[in-house]
Amino acid sequence: MRLILASSSKHRISLLKRIGYVPDIIYPANLDETPLKKEKPIDIASRLAYEKAKAVHLKFSNDLIIAADTVCAVGSLSLPKALTQEEAAFCINKISGRRHRVYTSVCGIYKDRIIKKIGVSVLKIKRLSSEEIQTFLKSKSWFGKAGGYGIEGFMSAFVLMSNRDAYSNVAGLPLYQTYLILTSLGLKPNINVLNMQNEGDTYSDKC
Repeated sequence: MRLILASSSKHRISLLKRIGYVPDIIYPANLDETPLKKEKPIDIASRLAYEKAKAVHLKFSNDLIIAADTVCAVGSLSLPKALTQEEAAFCINKISGRRHRVYTSVCGIYKDRIIKKIGVSVLKIKRLSSEEIQTFLKSKSWFGKAGGYGIEGFMSAFVLMSNRDAYSNVAGLPLYQTYLILTSLGLKPNINVLNMQNEGDTYSDKC
């Protein structure tokens, strides 16, 4: 059984390694991710994760496919994946000083089995000053990120509140849900990969 990751996200690859998995093949689906009319944020994430997995499964029908999609929302408003500074500014001004939700749906397909799960995180960002917003925009750490930011980047300095699974979920791959999907489809963690992660953590602790 080979593991095919339907994404080229470095963060998703790194997160998979944390729980003992290394994709055999990285094959992004490259779908149109435009939301449907009146589609709710949680439904966007769920649909796109499934469509990504399904598209890649057509090319690798005998392998295990894992796909994910992340949507950031303020209320019922889905924020875009920021590709321009204007989009990033729109997102940051929407979440500054407010609670928002991040939905990351994960879909696994192996032969005729399909398993879908979703992670939901609630975060609150401090009210940002004009100077902080300008510094953030100039950092370009927003590029290509759902809601215009990454939890692992500069924005992490401004998170006031988050729930238990916020980091991996906001980074693009909720590890609890992903582990359940992979093990349910018959793929166990690689002990060698886990040992490598432990050795890296031990080295970091000594520094």
